[in-house]
Amino acid sequence: MVFFSSCRVSSPKLCGSVIFVTKKQQQCVVTIANRCITSKTMREGLPPVDKPPPFPYKEKRYNFFRALFDPTTSRLDENSKLIVVEGPPAAGKGVLAKELADDLGMAYFPSPTVAENYINDYGYDVRQLDDQLPESCKSYDENDFLKDPMRLNGSKAARFQLSKLALRYKCYLEALAHILNTGQGVVMDRSPYSDLVYITAMAEVGIVSKNVYNYYHSVRNNALFALWRPHLVIYLDVPIAETKRKIEARNRPYEKDSKMATPEYLQSLVDSYKKDFLKDISTHAEVLVYDWTKPANTEIVVEDIERVNFDQYGVYDAKMKDWRCYDKWDWNNNRQVFTHSQHYLLAHLNVPPVRCPEIVISGTDNKILETVMEEAPGNKYAKGFNAEMGDKGILFKLS
Repeated sequence: MVFFSSCRVSSPKLCGSVIFVTKKQQQCVVTIANRCITSKTMREGLPPVDKPPPFPYKEKRYNFFRALFDPTTSRLDENSKLIVVEGPPAAGKGVLAKELADDLGMAYFPSPTVAENYINDYGYDVRQLDDQLPESCKSYDENDFLKDPMRLNGSKAARFQLSKLALRYKCYLEALAHILNTGQGVVMDRSPYSDLVYITAMAEVGIVSKNVYNYYHSVRNNALFALWRPHLVIYLDVPIAETKRKIEARNRPYEKDSKMATPEYLQSLVDSYKKDFLKDISTHAEVLVYDWTKPANTEIVVEDIERVNFDQYGVYDAKMKDWRCYDKWDWNNNRQVFTHSQHYLLAHLNVPPVRCPEIVISGTDNKILETVMEEAPGNKYAKGFNAEMGDKGILFKLS
């Protein structure tokens, strides 16, 4: 169990230890909420709140003229929060996150996978083209990682984990955009902030080199500053032996016999969660930690969430500082950036690997990759502009 300064353990009715990092209550100047999250059960029977409907940010652009009549704060309420569920493999993060989202009336964002990323906008699986690619450019998804983490001396695993960081970063941007455009809170299964525990464990068991580890952190440090940290992190603490048993029980291909399921790797993962991730994120977010050896009733977790006062911190407190804006235009500007400038923020992940040649793909191999991918069905142009895939009215489309 991890404990931080100024913490207390919650009431005995909880299934496990719950950590609240507390400070002297101060008055916040600009916040997005009214103290506590409330569940759908708590809101039953109350009159509906008069606020604008969700903005269709995926179809329309939020610009200055729309901002004049559609201020971001008009949709935000006590449930406009970002919650992240964390824990070791097979802990039950996805199940809990989905149930919490349903009970709290929030959106559920599952953890993205590399395998999904190999399916293009038209449903074509580019992994079918592997036989045309050099070894360094062939697909390498979660099953490949579990089956052979040492492929090409670990360089495939290194690029795989950097891809996972990028996917989680993009998913997190989508979560921020969703909250600011709809007012609906989000519950996520893992985040880019906790992704470092995997590269740490991989380095400690010898899958990646110290060189790769250092490069990963240079990428992470160059990118995470642009995001807003979550309001709440829920960590499911499971003993290593129980984690191993759950991995064997769910019987996923290649997982139970993988190097990723050894006690040494799992211990490194959990140690990094507690020493690196939880210690750091607790400086900003509220943290609840549960003994999840035996999963508890989701209603218990919901009750604990409802007790957390997110509005107790002042303008000079480090807690919740990312979610304090100067005025309504600061909110509007951040909404525009997280919604329509994601490609600029994702560019922060592009740190030249000058001192990390292990992850570099040669120019010759990269040229082959570009040629093959461009010729894949639906890859030549952006979605909606590929006539060979049945797209119509291309000459009249502006975007």
